[in-house]
Amino acid sequence: MNDQPTEPQDRTAELEARIAELERRSPRRMVEESRSGLETAFWAVMHTVFPDEARGHLKKAGREQLLAARVYIDRWIARLDSSDEAGPDRSHEKIDIE
Repeated sequence: MNDQPTEPQDRTAELEARIAELERRSPRRMVEESRSGLETAFWAVMHTVFPDEARGHLKKAGREQLLAARVYIDRWIARLDSSDEAGPDRSHEKIDIE
């Protein structure tokens, strides 16, 4: 960006480009795009700090963690299903309260 553009049209175009960039980064625009400022900052840091290869490994590791969680959930569901099929394991006594 030059401090002194040679033509007024150049200056106008430069200012319009700067305004468009500011509007693109406005909180209202980010909300319209379903992104918060925090989310935008997070992804900016991720892309700056972690190279593409590292982000790929992190994504795969996150997938593996979700698969591991699925195993636990499936086991709990199977345990609940098997206890339903076996019926109650103890009898209940009805007590009348006056």
